Amino acid sequence: MIYLYIIIALIGIGVGALTGITGSSGVLIVVPALSIMGLGFKTAVGSSLLVDVITTTIVIYVYFKDKTLDIYTGLFMGVGAVIGAQIGTYIASMIDAFPLELAFIFMTGYMSYYSMKRSFKKTNIAKRNIERKKALPVAMLLSIPIGILTGTIGTSGGVMFVFITMLLFNISAQKMVGTATLAMLFSALSGVGGYIRIGHIDFLYSIIIGGIALISGYYFSVFAHRIDEKYIYRSLSFIFMAVIITESIKIV
Repeated sequence: MIYLYIIIALIGIGVGALTGITGSSGVLIVVPALSIMGLGFKTAVGSSLLVDVITTTIVIYVYFKDKTLDIYTGLFMGVGAVIGAQIGTYIASMIDAFPLELAFIFMTGYMSYYSMKRSFKKTNIAKRNIERKKALPVAMLLSIPIGILTGTIGTSGGVMFVFITMLLFNISAQKMVGTATLAMLFSALSGVGGYIRIGHIDFLYSIIIGGIALISGYYFSVFAHRIDEKYIYRSLSFIFMAVIITESIKIV
């Protein structure tokens, strides 16, 4: 039993680190771990989404307190993701998910390369940025496909939101993470509602892991504001690689 407690604690710490530093969803850690512990895949995914909801609250608080959170951009992306998730849920049974998964893998590969490139060289993105009033609706539109992917293949949207802010806005890596985390909260809440309706959430595991991730997420969010942003970009690149591996295994 002591080993189970240690595993749960490590899962919670890992989720807090992922979300606090990179704005990533804990799905990469929680779903495989809970599946190994005997939970069904759908229950593991639903529980992971609830963990995300719990963890993102404290991460959002830290980034807001440190003024590294673009509320309007996060809200626009969050609304887009919610719309996309509803569309994805509706069409999930009508389309073949394989082409979507394949496209997602290739797109994630490019994001991994782009993030690593940004970590080594300061790119002059200001010249490429469109006006903010035009960028906001574009960010929302780009978030809809993320929501559709979430609704159809169950992929996480956290780092995808980071990439949208990276492409459209001239802001620091820390602000990208904070803004993406706010968008992910909306996406996770939408997903949790659906999984509660079909009864695929283990509330005990979710609350315990989420509680540990809440504490871990706070300290890692503080840490993220004290390190050079190049390390955040490199962390994002490795997260993208992990997503590629996870999705590739799933479709093989």
